Amino acid sequence: MNTAIKPITLTTFDWVPQMPRGYVRDIRVRWALEEAEWPYRVDSVPFRPRHAEHYSHQPFGQVPWMSDGDVSIFESGAMLLYLGERSAALMPVDPRARSEAKEWLFAALNSVEMASLPWSLLHFSGETGDTPAFKLFDDFLKARLQHMEPVLAGREWLAGTFSIADIMMADALRLVDRFDGLAEHPACRAYVARATARPSFLKAHADQMAHFAAAD
Repeated sequence: MNTAIKPITLTTFDWVPQMPRGYVRDIRVRWALEEAEWPYRVDSVPFRPRHAEHYSHQPFGQVPWMSDGDVSIFESGAMLLYLGERSAALMPVDPRARSEAKEWLFAALNSVEMASLPWSLLHFSGETGDTPAFKLFDDFLKARLQHMEPVLAGREWLAGTFSIADIMMADALRLVDRFDGLAEHPACRAYVARATARPSFLKAHADQMAHFAAAD
């Protein structure tokens, strides 16, 4: 662990129900901090009720947020970008590759997750029948995956070396894979498998699961 830099505080819920465990978005930041070997501690706020102090850091009452000294940041994408700009382990130094990592970070959020999240929420809720809503989001997701498949078939990582772009993209896609939504997209599925086999992800996942289990 790199002890030359100041530890970061990552705040998440003290407990969540079983279904979202392993997918709460603090895992993205845990993963990045593990990759960068950045010292950090995890703090908690109540799942219910949510108090004014919580909203002062995260205006929507969600998690996570990250504190670095007097800097408080919410939204997982903003946190990954903040860390990536400070660690060569998370974003390439070369300007062209660095730009590519940034554009794929935003593509994961704005083009892929905007399709994967509503599709997955319908699966979480059991609303996957022959309904207009499910057909709309199923078609939307399939269109996004059709574009991602040739991209991921041609490269190991999105910006040459593993970066914050891969953390975000792999996390958006592994939620789809949870419901077997990558069955017809082998390059996407193999990419998720590569990313989630990394020791940093395995530790981040295990730590998140243990954190929530401790409150049961």
